[in-house]
Amino acid sequence: MERKIRVGVTHGDINGVGYEVILKTFSDPVIMEMCTPIIYGSPKIATFHRKALDINMPFITVKSAAQAVDGKVNMIDCFDDQEVKVEYGQATTEAGLAALCSLERAVKDYKEGAFDVLLTAPINKHTIQSDSFHFPGHTEYIEERVGEGKEALMILMQDELRVALVTTHIPIKDIAQTITKELIIKKATILHESLQKDFGCSNPRIAILALNPHAGDNCLIGMEEHDKIIPAIEELAQQGIQCFGPYSADGFFGSGTYHKFDGILAMYHDQGLAPFKALAMDEGVNFTAGLPIVRTSPAHGTAYDIAGQNLASESSFRQALYTALDVYRNRCAYDYARRNPLRKVYHDKRDDSDKLKLD
Repeated sequence: MERKIRVGVTHGDINGVGYEVILKTFSDPVIMEMCTPIIYGSPKIATFHRKALDINMPFITVKSAAQAVDGKVNMIDCFDDQEVKVEYGQATTEAGLAALCSLERAVKDYKEGAFDVLLTAPINKHTIQSDSFHFPGHTEYIEERVGEGKEALMILMQDELRVALVTTHIPIKDIAQTITKELIIKKATILHESLQKDFGCSNPRIAILALNPHAGDNCLIGMEEHDKIIPAIEELAQQGIQCFGPYSADGFFGSGTYHKFDGILAMYHDQGLAPFKALAMDEGVNFTAGLPIVRTSPAHGTAYDIAGQNLASESSFRQALYTALDVYRNRCAYDYARRNPLRKVYHDKRDDSDKLKLD
């Protein structure tokens, strides 16, 4: 890299632990050697949190991302000095609007090329709802705004443990009918490509979990494995994607089998994320795969119960930052390595001249 990676940071819900983990992460001067952070928030709100939590994190206020200074924590005021009330631990409409203002400004700047990767602090999915935001979460919003027609895949990860989801924020009663062979193939293909491009796995191994207990027990406990999941695995194998399963989720995680795979595809939200968070909650990262933008977030939520008490750990947020930087570098290296591919060379056995031919 000829310059430091620029990281756009949204402040999330101002009544939660978002500012706390942001302040704690960027108070480490070593971070400034890795990247240039640009926080989309409010200098007044940041100062309030800084004083309340007694966290020494100096920052400068800039009018635009173009003015961001390397070696400094840069803050863009998204509220034009408007008074915004902070109420620790409370789900308020005002906090939801503040989160949305930060996110919209950051996405707008990203589309204009103002920064390289996006790091989002947790939001309250209820209070942020408005005419501009009618999505189940960050992932769906970002997919629509900057996805360029591509489909997002939610991956929760920590080091080599990467859990992706076939279905995300839908009711349990709708899961079985939503899952199809085609959807499994689509999600597994996105995961495969992400493991190659974003994480440097040249030939990744993917485990696919069953939907029913005991993987359906030979069709005694449901037909989804027989009718949808196994046919999807077989078709993926024909495409050259190494997929294995379906594995019963309880035994798969309980026995440690997950250590043998580069990625795991779970059928629904809690099936994959409950064991993931039990294993890796403190340093877990939410990564949005499949889109042109590199976007990460901590694996935890707003944590209203400990907001304002200086009890929140910044580990997950810091790991989300590191992951965004690593993925961005991996994508650059991947694209660079394939920038000028060699033409395929072969030898025609019918020709005795021993000359190489070009396709």
